[in-house]
Amino acid sequence: MFIQTEQTPNPATLKFLPGRTVLESGTANFPDAASAGRSPLAERLFAVEGVVGAFFGTDFVSVTKEDDREWYLLKPAILGVIMEHFTAGRPVLNPDAGDGDEGHSGDAEDDELVGQIKELLDTRVRPAVAQDGGDIVFRGFEKGVVYLHMQGACAGCPSSTATLKMGIENMLRHYIPEVVEVRPVV
Repeated sequence: MFIQTEQTPNPATLKFLPGRTVLESGTANFPDAASAGRSPLAERLFAVEGVVGAFFGTDFVSVTKEDDREWYLLKPAILGVIMEHFTAGRPVLNPDAGDGDEGHSGDAEDDELVGQIKELLDTRVRPAVAQDGGDIVFRGFEKGVVYLHMQGACAGCPSSTATLKMGIENMLRHYIPEVVEVRPVV
């Protein structure tokens, strides 16, 4: 098994590509060790000293390290954990863990504006941020303000504010005049 790695715009996050499906659909975010209980892979990644976050997409694993740690020291241990996990055929998520992030699915009660916002995010934004090892999840729309949650490499990325304001906010305002601002939520 050969695992490729890619840098992300966030210097504290590295993207690992195991060359196989990680999640069938959606994403799974583990912002700290306490959240890793629903994933045997996340639990093993957090056992590596210096790992402070994990995020899974359909074909990648993003790992976030402590700022004072160096990738050249952490990378071999992380590669070993990922390789051993997939080689042994272990599940990425526990069978009772559910599918991905609950913020991605549509809701029959969504009004037309929210539906348009989600459609733009799903088709134009999420594929781009997935290439950088992250995800952006819709969390709400109120009084012209779109609330988004950044995950994976996007969380804590130095360029995330520019991505939200200059990229996503401008695009949403262009297509949906009712949108006046985009704000991050934790």
